[in-house]
Amino acid sequence: MAAPVPASTRSAPTGFHMRDGYQTTIVLGADAAVKLWEKEVKPPAVDGGDPTDISTMHNVTWHTQAPRKLKKMDPLETVCAYEPSTYVDAMAWINIQETITIFFPDGSTLAFFGYLQKFDPQSLKEGEMPLANVTIIPTNTDSTGAEQNPVFTAGIGT
Repeated sequence: MAAPVPASTRSAPTGFHMRDGYQTTIVLGADAAVKLWEKEVKPPAVDGGDPTDISTMHNVTWHTQAPRKLKKMDPLETVCAYEPSTYVDAMAWINIQETITIFFPDGSTLAFFGYLQKFDPQSLKEGEMPLANVTIIPTNTDSTGAEQNPVFTAGIGT
């Protein structure tokens, strides 16, 4: 196989980049009024995993690697304001697989199967809004265990 050939130019990307992270929200299952008030949302990363080492004793100069075949989504992490009764909801939602939907500022959505792994309140302090760290794990499997891709839907006009 021939050596890689560099690209001759970089074209301008199509579309547009988000100008602000406001207003990004999350829906757990069918509960559009979940008692979490998002302050920060870190959408899940798409991860190809560590490379597979394919080096052998026949390599001369370089260790060689290959990409894995499977992909995964890393956890969705959010920091939210909450009310004390959110504990009741969290205890009911923990480890229950459902559809998770992220609403992005441009109206786009990302929906995937996942579950609430952790509702972790931060220290309560005088003069500060009570916050909780919330972790959601993408499973990418439906209730039968069948693999399901996440679904991205572009916002109107994007």
